[in-house]
Amino acid sequence: MTTSLKGKDYIETQDLSLAELNLLLETSDELKAKFHRGEPTVVLNNQTAYLLFFDKSTRTRNAFEAGMTQLGGHAHFLDADVTQISHGETPADTGKILAAMGHGICVRHDLVLDEGNKYMREMAASCNVPIINMQCDVDHPTQTLADIMTIREHFGKDNVKGLKIAVTWAFAPSYAKPLSVPQGLITLMTRFGMHVSLAHPKGYNLIERTVESAKSNAKESGGTFEIVDDMDTAFENADIVYPKSWGVYDLMLERQNATTKAEIDANQQACLEMNHKHKDWICDERRMGLAKKSAVYMHCLPADRDAEVTDAVIDGPQSIVFQEAENRLHTAKAIMACTMRERPF
Repeated sequence: MTTSLKGKDYIETQDLSLAELNLLLETSDELKAKFHRGEPTVVLNNQTAYLLFFDKSTRTRNAFEAGMTQLGGHAHFLDADVTQISHGETPADTGKILAAMGHGICVRHDLVLDEGNKYMREMAASCNVPIINMQCDVDHPTQTLADIMTIREHFGKDNVKGLKIAVTWAFAPSYAKPLSVPQGLITLMTRFGMHVSLAHPKGYNLIERTVESAKSNAKESGGTFEIVDDMDTAFENADIVYPKSWGVYDLMLERQNATTKAEIDANQQACLEMNHKHKDWICDERRMGLAKKSAVYMHCLPADRDAEVTDAVIDGPQSIVFQEAENRLHTAKAIMACTMRERPF
């Protein structure tokens, strides 16, 4: 039977089969090739995708807006703060209304643990159009699909299995970032038989079910998964390094109970004070030297320069972050194209 994603939600990569993930990757490759040849890809003509944001965005919003234009449809931006959601409208009610008016609903809801993923699944249960996760508290599946696409481009599609990727925490002074990127990485890269080394200081643990999924995926794919408490250990002999800040788990969990701006600000400050205890967790040239000479540096961006990573690394020859960022466009297009119609090509 031909693999199809038409009408299916895209909330976590863990929800999809390998065949479905490979369909998305193949479609991303084709859309990128056509984009660079200047060939039109009008496969969602006159369709509308609603982009509902509870958080700020650069790459994701532009990837989906530009991507939908290139597919021949319209991406309609919605700021949750200026919709009836801010007055208490439920995910189910919002979903029913938008589904009646369009063809797909894309949602970013990532800053509060135990909220975003539930919101999307409640909306999905009420809708007859695909719900696409543009980042939640559990996963950032549009980002990690672009990450595996970039790895396949760099190392070769048949050379992914057996690669070692270091997914490590890194210091950031800007804000307490969501846990979704590292969680998405450990659950997706283990699906493809990679050796995943997760490193973080004490207290920066991830949601347990994502860790358990990574262990199970690795066992099934022939890869491996380990958790270490030292950045250097994770970097040793790595093919790919992905140092990325995220918030303190217990403090991020407490944010659900913050109802006033003062409480939210206090929670944020507590996270940042904890971060400052680990300023030595930075990706610099010394640490890159622990990885293989052929190793590449990846990051979902924006990276906190001179905190998460030095300029010498992110702007250096081993960095592939801008190739990775461009691929966000093509994977966004692939997800919309494959879920909102039958195979586009």
